[in-house]
Amino acid sequence: MNLELLTQQTIEIVKQAAAFIQQEAALFSRDKIEYKDLNNLVSYVDKEAEKLLVAGLKIILPEASFITEEGTTGQEPDPTALNWIIDPLDGTTNFIHGIPVYCVSVGLARGKELLVGVIHEPSLDEVFYGWQGGGAWCNGKSIKVSNVQSLQESLIATGFPYYKFEKQKRYMALLELLMQKTHGIRRMGAAAVDLAYVAAGRFDGFYEYNLNSWDMAAGVLLIKEAGGTVTDFNGGDNYLFGGDIVAASGGHTELVATIMEYF
Repeated sequence: MNLELLTQQTIEIVKQAAAFIQQEAALFSRDKIEYKDLNNLVSYVDKEAEKLLVAGLKIILPEASFITEEGTTGQEPDPTALNWIIDPLDGTTNFIHGIPVYCVSVGLARGKELLVGVIHEPSLDEVFYGWQGGGAWCNGKSIKVSNVQSLQESLIATGFPYYKFEKQKRYMALLELLMQKTHGIRRMGAAAVDLAYVAAGRFDGFYEYNLNSWDMAAGVLLIKEAGGTVTDFNGGDNYLFGGDIVAASGGHTELVATIMEYF
């Protein structure tokens, strides 16, 4: 499998989906919102973008299956197989409210082994991409995680809980501590964008719980290829399908230790 060629082909398919999303952004009306469950929004834009991605990716790698946020393939996913892991519109709530922080995220994995990652943030026309052993890139330029070594010097990204609030008190206590121990906390509203920004050295770390594989797959590949470290909240490797993630540059160990005090 030529991963570099596959990545370039994936980029072209992702760009088509991103162009559709931007076209619809100019026309979108909030009366087209659907609710999957509490505060979990979806629109026809998410679903149609996913169909575009699936159709294109089937052509370039027909032996792969799909794990997708919107479930438009009708497949029962096998996490141990060769899978495209797709979030067609990460940051749907931002998109719906006209906030230009959202992206298309596509990863390719064999089980937990990540092979390809592409994240396209259409509002800035930035395409982050990489493949196993090939480094991480943004619009043709090599990217690396930051060289920040301490939490005190770090700018950290996270996501606020919007459902499953049973951990909220611990989360808020951790947030309060990190606000005092870092350069600041940012909440962009799109986990895949946060991960891409860690890979590019814009953020020095990211943590969140209650995530899904499609939020993480592409971004994790990028961070690893950019020289960063990714674990779950316990410092282990159960993040892709485990729901929580810590991704960082040199301050990863300190960030994990701080999180473990609360989780």
